[in-house]
Amino acid sequence: MIDIFAKWTVIAFGIFIIFVGFLMLLEPKKVNLIFRKMASTNLINYIEITLRLIPASAMIICSDFAKYPNIFKFYGWIMLISTLVLFFIPRTIHHNFSLKIADNFKPFYFQLISPCSFLIGTFLIYGVI
Repeated sequence: MIDIFAKWTVIAFGIFIIFVGFLMLLEPKKVNLIFRKMASTNLINYIEITLRLIPASAMIICSDFAKYPNIFKFYGWIMLISTLVLFFIPRTIHHNFSLKIADNFKPFYFQLISPCSFLIGTFLIYGVI
C-alpha cells in the first residue's frame, strides 16, 4: 500500500515540476516574486521544508521498483538530507539566500532553465510508471 502511495506521490511531484517549468517559461517574473517570498516567515519556511520531505521519502521508497533505482535513491536521499539540514539553518539565512537568487536571476534565466523542469518532471513520471 505504501508503495502505491509513494508511486502516486512521485507522479504528482513530477507533474508539479512540469507545472513549475511552464511557470518559469511563461511567467518568469512571478517565479522571481515566489523566490523572494521563500522562507520569508516561519510558517512559509516550515511548510515549504516539510512538504519537501514527502516527495523525497517517496522517491526513496519508489527506488526499489523504479526504472532507475540508483538515481531515485540517490536524489531522494539528497533531497531528504538537504531538507533536514534546512530545519536547522536559521530562517533568515534561508530567506537571504532566496533573495540573493531572486536578485541575481533575471527572468530570462528562468525561461532558459525551464526545459530542465520539463525533463526532470517527465523523468520522474516515466521512472515509476
